[in-house]
Amino acid sequence: MNIIIAGDGEVGFHLAKLLTDGNHDITVVDQHTDLLKLVETHTDLMTIAGSPTCISVLERANIKRADLLISVVHDEHINLMTCIIGKKLGAKKTIARVANTEYLGPKTLGIFNSLGVDHLVCPERLAAEEIVTLLEQSAATETFRFSDGKLILFMIKLDENAKVVGKNLDQIATEFPHLDFRAVAIHRNSKTIIPRGDDEFRVNDMAYVVSKPGGIETLLQLGGKKTFEIRNVMIVGGGRIGRKTAVRMGDAYNIKLVELDKDRCVNLTDELPNSLIINGDARDIELLQDEGIENMDAFIAVTNNSETNILTCLHARKFGVKKTIAQVENIDYIDISQNIGIDTVINKKLITASYIAQFTMGSNVTSTKVLHGIDAEVFEFVVKPGSPITKKPIRKLKFPDGAIIGGIVRGGESHIAIGNFNIKAGDKIVVFSMPSAVHKVDRFFN
Repeated sequence: MNIIIAGDGEVGFHLAKLLTDGNHDITVVDQHTDLLKLVETHTDLMTIAGSPTCISVLERANIKRADLLISVVHDEHINLMTCIIGKKLGAKKTIARVANTEYLGPKTLGIFNSLGVDHLVCPERLAAEEIVTLLEQSAATETFRFSDGKLILFMIKLDENAKVVGKNLDQIATEFPHLDFRAVAIHRNSKTIIPRGDDEFRVNDMAYVVSKPGGIETLLQLGGKKTFEIRNVMIVGGGRIGRKTAVRMGDAYNIKLVELDKDRCVNLTDELPNSLIINGDARDIELLQDEGIENMDAFIAVTNNSETNILTCLHARKFGVKKTIAQVENIDYIDISQNIGIDTVINKKLITASYIAQFTMGSNVTSTKVLHGIDAEVFEFVVKPGSPITKKPIRKLKFPDGAIIGGIVRGGESHIAIGNFNIKAGDKIVVFSMPSAVHKVDRFFN
């Protein structure tokens, strides 16, 4: 695909790097020449300095040949205008990043569609949805649902209590022959392994597993994890993510929200009548104690400062909070954060990239998930008639070394991928892939 990315920061830069491995022709448009130099240093992408709302700049980017125009600058009005102008100049499909969730309603979305904006993405809303899902699956560090929950991706960090530690996949399959889940990756010492039969689980491994709903209980038992009820939640940061998260949680939780800015607290009191709004600095340990940190089931830190989020989550763990979630915007911090005791890390860049990436994979990809902390992605493909994936049983497919099939949804039923399974047209296939193997995987479905 010919893709134009308009950005003014790390979201556009990260998205460009993510899509580089997909055999796309990518042009980055940005007003900041320093950032463009950084892009040129780390990639072979074409860059153009200038405003994405300038017609001459878009024409230099060859907008009339663009299959996809993505505008992810921080100003949503620029993004909308870029997409509207880009569509008029010939872009086949456009995606705009927005912050105002009012724009995402069916009526408003229809208006933008008529103007030339095909899709809207709100990173803060996606982050809030991910946080709420993590609260619902209390034992998982990272989770994602495919086909309305018929298959679920879990990430569990293994400790010394995990029954699978010291055993390889062949041993586990022999001891538990009717497992409703499959390990698709192991992240160990900052390296990701696509596991085979003789690969062994170790303490502190981050195990990525695709499971049927009925396999979750056994999966958690083998991983040494127990689900627990989450009722009392403390949120640090009353910005867009914190506010949207509290709204999505509704009345199902007892929420205390800590915000440093006094004026914002006043507004939050009106917006969140069922939440207790606390004006204060969450880095103050005495404040956390006064507000009952030791009675919290979950602690969510989503301020604009990654260091504050990491530090306050570590304090929460010290006081016995079972579930901690930190927003870490510096991607370089993610791996460290996961290894020092924080349960779950979320990153808006990765979440946004997950949403947008599916539009670059063709019509047979229904959803994607870019994983936090590891350089890998999970895709859900819809199998087309006559595609190579249908020609042989899974064990004879010669699937790329950097990828693995986790599960299949056929009709209303889900199946874990095993060697003698024959994939058919219309099936939905969940595939875990390293970036280097994505374009090879795509060939099996075209």
